[in-house]
Amino acid sequence: MHMKNLLDRFCRYVRIDTTAVENAGTYPSSPGQLELGRMLVEELRAIGLSDTVQDEHGIVLATLPATVAHPVPTIAWIAHLDTSPETTGRNVQPIVHENYDGRDLVLPGDPSKVIRTCENPELLLLKGKTLVTTDGTTLLGADDKAGVAVIMEAAAQLMARPELPHGPIRICFTCDEEIGHGVDYLDLQKLGAAVGYTLDGGGQGEIDYETFSADLAVVTIRGVAIHPAIAKGRMINAVRLAGLFLERLPRLSLSPETTAERQGFLHPYRLDGGVAEA
Repeated sequence: MHMKNLLDRFCRYVRIDTTAVENAGTYPSSPGQLELGRMLVEELRAIGLSDTVQDEHGIVLATLPATVAHPVPTIAWIAHLDTSPETTGRNVQPIVHENYDGRDLVLPGDPSKVIRTCENPELLLLKGKTLVTTDGTTLLGADDKAGVAVIMEAAAQLMARPELPHGPIRICFTCDEEIGHGVDYLDLQKLGAAVGYTLDGGGQGEIDYETFSADLAVVTIRGVAIHPAIAKGRMINAVRLAGLFLERLPRLSLSPETTAERQGFLHPYRLDGGVAEA
């Protein structure tokens, strides 16, 4: 793997805003995903993958041809183009920290944002490595543009070294994974792989062979809104009722902060509303 090229690719990709948009009513949910997909199509064709396409749903597919004559199963490398809607992905300014010295990282765009080693002890294992952060004002988007960059650079390296033996490899970039729609329009027959590897994991050297599974429930609480001056005995505040509902959910168990591995949890994700409805 050519590390400078890999880093250049990653920094180029994160500068494109591909934030997923919940309840957008379109697929993909944001135009930046289509823009990044078009860029990847051009780059894949430039390294010689002539069958590269971006379908009508924004999904990018390409094939690394086999370099062995005997039949072997086709595998797939998969990553997603979108980033989380939790924090803005607009105007991302990646900061490269070469030869990281193991100290706290003060993010220059917002010095109040500090990545502290006491809160992130895994940083101590990365001393001497090259790290990439944002400037503190946006999401970085390493989930999953790090995976996208690795696939792209690995493909370029394999195309440049045909002496390395491998079977056919399908490349697949999907959209809207962060909002639960990553494979809604993925045609497995078109993908044509016996097995797939998603480059969207926790860290170097890990292979996950099981997947997270979840479901979503939307709770709507309807209150009775009336002017506070005449509300006595008549107002029913939906926000207060929502607070009572949340108070009844388990806190010392069955929550993300108290569970691990295969333990399930209940996770209040978002609360919007007012007196009339929450």
